[in-house]
Amino acid sequence: MPILILAIAELFGTALWFTPNAVLPELMALWSLAPADLGWLTGAVQGGFLLGTLIIGISGLADRLDASRLFAACCLVGALSNALLPMAGGLEMAVTLRVITGLCLAGIYPVGMKLMVGWTPGRSGVGLAWLVGMLVLGTALPHGLRALGALEAVSLSWQGGVWSASLLAILGGAMVWQLGEAPRQASTSPSPGSGLRLGGLSAFRIAHFRHAAGAYFGHMWELYTLWALLPLMLAAGWPGLSTAELALGAFALIAVGGPCCWVGGAVSARLGSRRVATFALAGSGLCCALYPLLSALPAAGLIVFFALWSALAVVDSPQFSALSAKACPSSIVGSALTLQNAIGFAISMLSLLLLIPLWQAIGPWLSWLLLPGPLLGLWCLHGYTRSQDAAPTSS
Repeated sequence: MPILILAIAELFGTALWFTPNAVLPELMALWSLAPADLGWLTGAVQGGFLLGTLIIGISGLADRLDASRLFAACCLVGALSNALLPMAGGLEMAVTLRVITGLCLAGIYPVGMKLMVGWTPGRSGVGLAWLVGMLVLGTALPHGLRALGALEAVSLSWQGGVWSASLLAILGGAMVWQLGEAPRQASTSPSPGSGLRLGGLSAFRIAHFRHAAGAYFGHMWELYTLWALLPLMLAAGWPGLSTAELALGAFALIAVGGPCCWVGGAVSARLGSRRVATFALAGSGLCCALYPLLSALPAAGLIVFFALWSALAVVDSPQFSALSAKACPSSIVGSALTLQNAIGFAISMLSLLLLIPLWQAIGPWLSWLLLPGPLLGLWCLHGYTRSQDAAPTSS
């Protein structure tokens, strides 16, 4: 039951992340924004999240404070900042509100991972797979909403959509507040000098954490850029798609990763997180290498290939976090995962900024520039031994 509660609460809390994606046309019309202004609005939450994860990860707040209370408080503040968005009155205040929302998300996503690890001792790969799977569905949701809007299948007030996301976040925070800390976490009192003074930075002294984190960083070079490329690759492989069809296709191709994460989590309970992550990394790397050679496939074949690639690129994500958590003492797990998340997210932003503009120039060959990520990840995982994957975390 805690796995399900935390997974649903994570989905509700991270709904704040993606809310503006579905209402950008309305905001542009309301505030007379130019297309160039949207970069500020969409990038503000990302910058806030990056700043927040760095603060929490380096300071050790995720391990100094009650994680369930921190999660709930961030859900509440994030919900308030999101609810004020329709009343912002212009871009400047909206950007400020989105930065605040991003800061709060840093206390929702990574801290939720710490809570899941605590509630699933010995099965963190399964628990984190459910949590990340929900995040994948949340990532795909704006494409689904756009498809519905383009098809005129629904008629919703955009303000109501924003406020509904805030209500979901409050509900998610209340669920975690009620659940509280895992019993083992509640009884754990870090000893002086245990590493909390350095927060998540002290985790990098642990060899197996460095291997797992390095593999995660390579994975992040590929994942978000692939998701951003999927609509472009769909349009290139299937010319003539309508806006609704393109949005629906992108939604399906990203959302498929959610249930695949859950399957990967179940498999990890038998084979271990390291094997699942290695298989997925190798598979997504092979897809990076093959795409330029397969880009002329018929549309149906391309869709199957894209679905497989999208699934393989995200299945390993929760397993990296499980490996990192397993390598760390329980007293620094929250800070270590938060800092790992911060660095990985920064890498994904760099990949997006550097690679997406190259699509117009080199097209499908861009996937070869994604390939170093999975290759780096495989090299790092090679140093994470099977015995460590199977061993319980020392505290």
